[in-house]
Amino acid sequence: MQHSEPQRAALLIIDMQVGLFHGPERAWEGQRVLDNINQLIHKARLAGAPIFAARFFGPPGTPIAQGSPLTQLLPDLAIDPARDTIFDKARPSCFAGTRLADQLLEANVNQLVIAGMKTQYCIDANCRLARDAGYSAVLVADAQTCSDTPELSARQIVAHHNATLKGAFVKLQNTVEVEF
Repeated sequence: MQHSEPQRAALLIIDMQVGLFHGPERAWEGQRVLDNINQLIHKARLAGAPIFAARFFGPPGTPIAQGSPLTQLLPDLAIDPARDTIFDKARPSCFAGTRLADQLLEANVNQLVIAGMKTQYCIDANCRLARDAGYSAVLVADAQTCSDTPELSARQIVAHHNATLKGAFVKLQNTVEVEF
């Protein structure tokens, strides 16, 4: 999938949903992360870059089952359903069981700028899968979040994944450094 022509980037926003963000396990530095993602959306729009927003659905009967209000994207997320692509997924991968790969090919995208939540699950998985699918990837260090766990604080989880994924799987940048 990697092309010799210049990079055409798309913004991939993962699981910025009411139930995950405002749930019982609050998103670490959530408002800062949301503000940074909205800045990325603004930058992508100015550059004419496509924007994709994934929503995760859990199995029927769970709080984040399809149709639950908890699965809705955050109202303060600057996504415009009229021009941005919102898609649903049932696995950590944004590629499995979705049309994302086809839509990226149709849009001539060869680089993904990745932001959202949760760092240790869907963010990590998609950084690795993007590379395997032939895309170059930028992980936005200050536009991703998760919640504390009994073993590690969210700050530690984000720092660990930034260090682990950097170089081997992604280029690591802060919001101000990202260009589309």
